[in-house]
Amino acid sequence: MRSFDKIEAMAGKHHGGPKGVASALSQWQVDTDVARKKDAQLLSAMAKAVFSSGFSWTVIEKKWPGFEAAFDRFDPKKVAVYGDEKVDALLKDTRIVRNGAKIMATIENARFIVATAKAHGSFARFLATWPETDQVGLMEHLKKHASRMGGATGQYFLRFEGWDAFILSGDVVKALIREGIVDKEPTSKKAMAAVQAAFNAWREESGRPVREISRILALSVGPLKSA
Repeated sequence: MRSFDKIEAMAGKHHGGPKGVASALSQWQVDTDVARKKDAQLLSAMAKAVFSSGFSWTVIEKKWPGFEAAFDRFDPKKVAVYGDEKVDALLKDTRIVRNGAKIMATIENARFIVATAKAHGSFARFLATWPETDQVGLMEHLKKHASRMGGATGQYFLRFEGWDAFILSGDVVKALIREGIVDKEPTSKKAMAAVQAAFNAWREESGRPVREISRILALSVGPLKSA
């Protein structure tokens, strides 16, 4: 496992030096004040990640105003009590992608958010107070208690909503393999623990947030793709 300054230098060789790396990082800015976000915003983001999985992000983005209207602006308390009549209406609503399993997942996630907010004051507060050094634990929690929020879906949700998350994209995994952290795409608890430990070490060493470390790892592999 190389020191992170050497990995940054590798990224710079592919992307125009430190200025090129900084430019690439600046293209992925998010609001990191998670605690101040409304739970409706977080349910909306969850739903967008779920509906986008295996589908065109562009199509979902264009239709999202229709989703917002169809799902009562993603008010968790309203969505959590949707019954059969509302589900039937959503299955006929041309403003959204009419996928029954994903509609049900959104309802289940609203119930998860309501229950979490009852215990922690708000779902946003729950996310904001989860230790930044334990993304793997948070991902496990989402996988177990939310619906369809495992794997990449959960990672993208966390990243886009400002939680300091890595994303195990193809290029990030290649970099982790190159650095000897894992020998293949990490799926086991042991491999994920090794990934978490590596990101924690690089974070402490470099002073960079994990989201930037994740991007730089991807940049160090070659031409810009994803992180």
